[in-house]
Amino acid sequence: MTIALPGKEIADKLAGKFPGTIIDSNQNYCLVKSEALLRIGTFLKDNPELDFKYLNYITAVDYYEYFDVIYQLTSLQYNHSIILKTRCPRDSAVLPSVVGLWRTADFQEREIYDLMGIRFEGHPNMKRIVLWEGFAGHPLRKDFNGT
Repeated sequence: MTIALPGKEIADKLAGKFPGTIIDSNQNYCLVKSEALLRIGTFLKDNPELDFKYLNYITAVDYYEYFDVIYQLTSLQYNHSIILKTRCPRDSAVLPSVVGLWRTADFQEREIYDLMGIRFEGHPNMKRIVLWEGFAGHPLRKDFNGT
């Protein structure tokens, strides 16, 4: 069984290395500023004490005013995982792509774009993956009316 590291523990490590980038943390997750996502992701992946080389999943949650995007990262070497979150405003739903760090983000970022409308800047192929080009809207958004 993989051990879930406390978000607060990871936040403490990140705060020293990347001051001012942690928004919130608790037992379950660490919420970081979106502009620091790539720097933090690189550190979490490349730091030999953490070794988060595996991206389990990315998902998004619509809170009307903003979106949270959630990443579960795992170290296969140390058998531990973390939940890393970032946030983007609803009116400018753009985040940096992590495809360059974790190749498994490719389809997941496209799916989130397709269904939630969050764009991932720097993604090599940011187009719909579930619905057809020309489909109006993003059906998992809370404001989607289907007409």
